[in-house]
Amino acid sequence: MIYHTMIVSFDQPLPETELDQYLADIERVMLDSGLVHSVVTRRHLPVPGEEAIPALIATAIVQVAVADTAALAKAFTAPGMHEVIERWQSRHPYRVAWANHEPLI
Repeated sequence: MIYHTMIVSFDQPLPETELDQYLADIERVMLDSGLVHSVVTRRHLPVPGEEAIPALIATAIVQVAVADTAALAKAFTAPGMHEVIERWQSRHPYRVAWANHEPLI
């Protein structure tokens, strides 16, 4: 089992309902691929002053559990994946950093 952890950083703040919908859309398309074991999403918990740090600061975290790197690669080519990404990028641009790793616990 490996985990694909994404740090998603929207260029501008999103209304709560929009962020909820983005996270739901990503979770749905990943689960619909049939290639992931689980998807967990969480909002970033801001700390006062962090905006002064020259780093990618998350809006949300998405963690996907898959059997192996082959399953992960297939999941990102699953039907609907690119449509979801393109739709959200066109409405609310964002950047993503990620890490593929073994369980942290």
